[in-house]
Amino acid sequence: MDTDVRLDPPTGESHAGSGTLTIIPAERKARNSNIKLETERVTLTRKPSWLNVKWQQGPNYHELKGLMRGAGLHTVCEEARCPNISECWEHRTATFLLLGDTCTRSCGFCAIKTGRPSHLDRDEPERVARSVQHLALQHVVLTSVNRDELKLGGADIYAETIRLIRALVPGCGIEVLTPDFKGYWPALELVMDARPDILNHNVESVPRLYYCVRPQAKYTRSLEFLQRGKAMDPTGQTKSKSGMMLGLGEEVDEVLQVLADLRAHDVDIVTIGQYLRPSFAHLPVQKYYTPEEFAAIKVQAQAMGFKHVECGPLVRSSYHAHAQVQQAEATA
Repeated sequence: MDTDVRLDPPTGESHAGSGTLTIIPAERKARNSNIKLETERVTLTRKPSWLNVKWQQGPNYHELKGLMRGAGLHTVCEEARCPNISECWEHRTATFLLLGDTCTRSCGFCAIKTGRPSHLDRDEPERVARSVQHLALQHVVLTSVNRDELKLGGADIYAETIRLIRALVPGCGIEVLTPDFKGYWPALELVMDARPDILNHNVESVPRLYYCVRPQAKYTRSLEFLQRGKAMDPTGQTKSKSGMMLGLGEEVDEVLQVLADLRAHDVDIVTIGQYLRPSFAHLPVQKYYTPEEFAAIKVQAQAMGFKHVECGPLVRSSYHAHAQVQQAEATA
């Protein structure tokens, strides 16, 4: 339970065996102005058993955490509170978060802090590349906060990071999970000129919910971004990828329409997972999808012709990223 709550003395007790807790949320600011926060008593329900994660803190986990702190680096694994962090880090896989830890946007689902970012760290690409080299990673994912105050949105940092990793670790696969750069296509071209293996940009949700899920984004712009980016690779080898969360109030037919839109824009890989609320300032979970429901959606997505579909309650965009690429290449 988040600390940003206070128990209601008369009714705030937990009932043994009920799996519920009634609380009054403390005063707090919504993630964005389109989120209607609960101001009365809220009954919390225990998460379904299939969302329980076995926490692994072995030697690889601690080594990787120490490396990140020592190099002054950020990972989306930590900043976005990913439920798979212990598993991935124990397998020496991490997603590097570029451009600092403060985002200029206020998406209703995201745990990364929003505000005015600090200066642009021009030494970050080398520190990331050296860390990839030290870990001897075979596949690395680079993502970032949005930096809408910059003309290029940080695309130049992406490009430099890719080039340095190529120079230091020639055999490493590189996936970029980028912002939309406000539809400024020269920024996207700068990233694609550095030749990432995977271009990933998440649509996150259905267009009807963008007003509260991604209020500063545009659904059609995200689709165009994916299509344009893939077309910028003259070799045709770059795979495109996108992802979305379920449980925000969407209907299944809307989910299927988004998947159809992604295929119509030549997206190769799709990831679909359960939305988990980071705090009471974020959008509430409207539904927990069962593993069987995820499996049914996966079957329909596969029938649409995606080269790889990763679909399940704990799936996140970078989860099993290297295996996704291998599967996509096998079905190319």
